[in-house]
Amino acid sequence: MQESSQNKTIRLINTLGTLIQKHRKEQGKTMYAISAEVSMSKSTWREAEIGACKDIKFTTLWKIAEGLDIPLGKLIDELSDKLGDDFSLSDLK
Repeated sequence: MQESSQNKTIRLINTLGTLIQKHRKEQGKTMYAISAEVSMSKSTWREAEIGACKDIKFTTLWKIAEGLDIPLGKLIDELSDKLGDDFSLSDLK
């Protein structure tokens, strides 16, 4: 049975949040400090990190990568690795 579009989106957002949190903690930074560094509200950072957002803007993702001091491409590659080769968003509407 194919995973529903809603479940795929939830899985994507939650996996992304896990990666964001992992990188932040590895750097020993708080959500408050890192969000302030990139001029982002703490609540926006927190929502991304705990998977509470319904969707995430590209610009927000870019700021998060900057705050983590990693290239956005690396974050996306890690996300792709975690989701697996069979994960695709192409059928999302």
